[in-house]
Amino acid sequence: MIRNVLGHTLDLLGVAIIGGRYAVGGTLPAEPLLCHELGVSRTVVREAVKSLVAKGLLVTGPKLGTRVLSTEHWNWFDPDLVRWQSQQGLSRDLVRDLQELRRIVEPAAVRLAAQRATADDIAGLETAYAGMRSAIEDGGDYVTSDLRFHQGLLTASHNRMVQQMGKALGALLRTCFEISTSRPDGPARSLPLHRAVLDAVIAQDPVRAEQAALVLIDGAALDVETVLNSRRKLPSLALPAPVLKGNRPR
Repeated sequence: MIRNVLGHTLDLLGVAIIGGRYAVGGTLPAEPLLCHELGVSRTVVREAVKSLVAKGLLVTGPKLGTRVLSTEHWNWFDPDLVRWQSQQGLSRDLVRDLQELRRIVEPAAVRLAAQRATADDIAGLETAYAGMRSAIEDGGDYVTSDLRFHQGLLTASHNRMVQQMGKALGALLRTCFEISTSRPDGPARSLPLHRAVLDAVIAQDPVRAEQAALVLIDGAALDVETVLNSRRKLPSLALPAPVLKGNRPR
């Protein structure tokens, strides 16, 4: 119960900060006022503030109070922060930052995966790929399988830093995949590009795997840019991943 209250309080404060209710450089209301406003104890408020300090949204100190930090201090790899930002509306700059980060990290990780992937890694990637294909043909959740595929590639690099980055990037990647999947032909066009990456990893061909990953990422970037330019509303992580209707003849 206490954990649920703390989580709810953390969400309320996080969304309020990201939404601009508390200005950058400004101070949060005094602790008694926050307790009254949120209807929680001082212990809950203090724990929530500690979490927000750890996420880079706040700073506390003697004679300083509890102040809101600017966005360059925020931990954009934190899933809570990404979820709160999604609820407020993802910025196009943030989505483009993610696309650039993917192009830097993923091809190198896939190159390593082609050298280090185990039989279990390959089996997991095949399962994820089968889930993507099934969603396209029969309808269903494509995004979750897409996320598992890409996180599986990072895991198959067997580099601990890259693996940790994959976990941290999960929420951001899901948002990116939801945006690209929102194009009617996006998943069907990207499926063979995923297969090319997987086949190169299976063949233990790091050069071909890296190039295939670049083609896949650049294709997704084009889809994302098209959606961004359309000014369509971006997805919210507060909602379940959308499902495809399927294109297999009935």
